[in-house]
Amino acid sequence: MRTEPSKTDSAMELTPTGTEVRTPRVDAVVAFVKLAAKSIPITTFLDEAPRGIARALRADICSLYVLEGEETLVMRGNVGFKKDALGEVRLLVGEGITGQAVQSGQAIRVDHATTHAAYKHVTGLGEEDFPIFLVAPIFGKVGPIGAITVQRGKRPFSDADAELLVAFGASIAAGIKYAASKDSAQEGEPSEKRATRRAGGGTRRVTLPGRPIVAGRALGAIAALRRPAQRASGRLSLDPKGDSAIEKRVLKAAFETAAKSIVALRARAEKLALVKDALFLDTYGVILEDMRFRERAFELIDGGAPIASALSQVAREVTRAAASLTKDAFIDERAQDIEDLCDALTMLAATDKRAELPSKSILIGDNLAVFDLLISARAQPVAVILSERAKGNRTRTLLRLLGAPSIIEVRGLFGWANDGDIALIDADHGLVTINPSKREIAHVREFRKGDAKPDPANS
Repeated sequence: MRTEPSKTDSAMELTPTGTEVRTPRVDAVVAFVKLAAKSIPITTFLDEAPRGIARALRADICSLYVLEGEETLVMRGNVGFKKDALGEVRLLVGEGITGQAVQSGQAIRVDHATTHAAYKHVTGLGEEDFPIFLVAPIFGKVGPIGAITVQRGKRPFSDADAELLVAFGASIAAGIKYAASKDSAQEGEPSEKRATRRAGGGTRRVTLPGRPIVAGRALGAIAALRRPAQRASGRLSLDPKGDSAIEKRVLKAAFETAAKSIVALRARAEKLALVKDALFLDTYGVILEDMRFRERAFELIDGGAPIASALSQVAREVTRAAASLTKDAFIDERAQDIEDLCDALTMLAATDKRAELPSKSILIGDNLAVFDLLISARAQPVAVILSERAKGNRTRTLLRLLGAPSIIEVRGLFGWANDGDIALIDADHGLVTINPSKREIAHVREFRKGDAKPDPANS
């Protein structure tokens, strides 16, 4: 009579054909291989792969770097560091221990990172508490596509650990399927095909990487950021006789609304500890309180100019005056602020239908301005995506004040995205998917549903 072994007596189970190995490490490896073999959204893989590798190697930290372009390694997956490291930590090939492993094509093991010639400290990451490194490059069909870095606070990695991490790299290359999306996004379609794509009619799926600013995930239709027409035609139809007194009252109300909005933005900046970064809001407050600015606009309206034309004229006069006085960057910036504010006042006083945005959209553009916090935000956008032209501290601050999930520095954005296209934004990892699959849409909806559930600890 055959006696079944007790699972509590041994980590190995006897089977009719041999011994079944059930150690914690083997179980972790099997779980990871199963994960890599699944067809799952890239965002899920970027979360679960580092978690599985850290478990198998008993590492405190595991980071997954993806090669974007020819030289930049971007941390897209991680367990152990703060979430805001994703998309922000970047290394050139050859830079740091991770970059050197990719450059050499060999795994690198270091018992104390700071003693290694290639070590590069990343401020604010906290990696100094985990100085024991093991890095393995990830290879695709035509060369390296990234790297895996694991770290410990104690106990050096072994040769067996290094062998296992290299093997994990092969599974990641197969499971992530990132190289194909990245290459297609960077190479793009032939120009003649791109030219014939219709708004809302895109069908080709593509994933574009960027730099996340405000974390979160969103799904929606794309709408390009807009501005009112520079030269408004016709008079604001508030009075059949075109009474300038009525138009001046409307413009005065627009000034008051804008002033209240700036005060509210300042309060939000204080709440988010962004007061220093949002000092530029003071400029807008000063402009709105400048009676000469208002009086010049009212004077032009008295002379027969519609509101939009009057404000546009004031903005041009300020710009010309600034250019004649000096080429100082601060003066130029102030002139741009006035143009931006005039656009906002125009929309508050005499809405331009062509500049209105559909509600609950994902906004795309080259940059964000205070205009968008005063006007575009009224459409309650679910997310913002900005191209590679969007840089600078002000852009980041405005996005944080807006508060919607946002990604900047998305190369090739306008080559792939048109008004009406459906987009999925993952600002946790810094990825934008244009025309996502039904499975990806279902996944983000499920993720957001779970994210919205109350925390039992706070109940």
